[in-house]
Amino acid sequence: MNNERAITIAILAMGGEGGGVLADWLVDLAEQNGYFAQTTSVPGVAQRTGATVYYLEMFPEAAVPAGRRPVMALSPVPGEVDIVIASELMEAGRALQRGLVTANRTTFVASTHRVYSMTERTAMGDGRVSSDKLLEGGRAAARHFIRADFARLAEDTGSLISPTLYGALAATGRLPFSREQFEATISRGGVGVTSSLKAFAAGFAVAQQALAPPVAAAAMPDVAPMPPVGARLAALAQRIALNFPATSHATLAAGIVRAADYQDVAYAATYLDRLQPLLTRLPADPALAAELLDESARHLALWMSYEDTVRVADLKTRRSRFARVGGEVKLSNTQHLGINEFLHPRVEEIADTLPAGLGRWLLATPWARACIEPFTRKGRIVQTSSIRGYLLLYTIAALRPLRPRSLRFQVEQQRIDGWLATITSLASTQPALALEVARSQRLVKGYGDTHVRGWRSFERVMSKLPQLQAGPDGARTLQALSQAALADDSGKALEQMLATV
Repeated sequence: MNNERAITIAILAMGGEGGGVLADWLVDLAEQNGYFAQTTSVPGVAQRTGATVYYLEMFPEAAVPAGRRPVMALSPVPGEVDIVIASELMEAGRALQRGLVTANRTTFVASTHRVYSMTERTAMGDGRVSSDKLLEGGRAAARHFIRADFARLAEDTGSLISPTLYGALAATGRLPFSREQFEATISRGGVGVTSSLKAFAAGFAVAQQALAPPVAAAAMPDVAPMPPVGARLAALAQRIALNFPATSHATLAAGIVRAADYQDVAYAATYLDRLQPLLTRLPADPALAAELLDESARHLALWMSYEDTVRVADLKTRRSRFARVGGEVKLSNTQHLGINEFLHPRVEEIADTLPAGLGRWLLATPWARACIEPFTRKGRIVQTSSIRGYLLLYTIAALRPLRPRSLRFQVEQQRIDGWLATITSLASTQPALALEVARSQRLVKGYGDTHVRGWRSFERVMSKLPQLQAGPDGARTLQALSQAALADDSGKALEQMLATV
């Protein structure tokens, strides 16, 4: 009786990543080296780009009686897959969800990069699926788990991701073929051979390193060192080192860099000034004190760099943005890049950009609003890659020195001060509640209508704070209210939650 069984392989890939090429290489590898091989593919939807599951089976020709051929399956069966390859981390999650990865059998090769789905991108809060949980699931489910950012390896070698995954598979030793036989398959393909072989070697090396016995790591310091901030902010970095606990140094350094980039060095100094009173009110518990200061510092930096017309124009006209977009589309020297922006400023955004007195007058004067509103009813397309479009946004960005006189600046600073005062007053007596107040800043984000909805939710949540202070479970309730506010942009979930408080 012949106990030989087929080698089973499942490849989960998104459109344009070369999953079909990888499957074809494996079929050719098998057939050229004494194996029968069969592949099928089932297209699907991944909410990012088309996703496909390729399934392969290989069976040794020597184990098949003369005149017969093996019967192979058309789709993977949970618990019966030897090798699973995922071209992206969410695709790895799909493989785990389908039960294709098992601890007693499966070698799991996955790329750790992410292509976020629409539901993750459009969530009001941080809607991303946790990469750490996906990786943890892969480690727990697989017999061998090889993971790396194979997309980055492909980019560095000027190739697609499929040859890097192919190299990683070769390094696992789970297929009865040598490295030379793997590489010969790429050469027989005749397309992009040089770059594909280079990417194959990079994936092979990374997988070999992942499979090597772990080496005892040197003890890592509990606190990360403060990152460099540049000469302009050296004095503020020294102030952080002298006046703030080491556990907060990395966050504070990032905060002063962000504030200075948003406005100027003096604004970065104001950022530290605002956090100084909190130091004297931190709770006695070191862990809770560190978390409260870190979260307050992080959310303060985000709020102080709120998005206004000046900020949006500044970000859209930066040289780094043009370079990034050009890199993403792989712009060549013979191509021209055109970038079209859709802008729809309302009367409120115009008033917010004006000096405070003039902005209030515009909002309160019906005839003045009536003169401007016809120009704001429809959005317009501005091509920032053209001289005219670029100069338009560059002129708006150049208003940054005047921002402190604007209506929006004055309004936001008052809101920030009130939020920080609440955190400081609660820090020593109800630190858990103070922490949730700090985190509630994530409701206030974006620009235009998005910001209006977020601020409305923030106000409604904070209106319950006096009741939450008097109750025994205020922190947990405030956390639940914030999560309800982030659940949908219609406010229905928050409305239902508020009715229970």
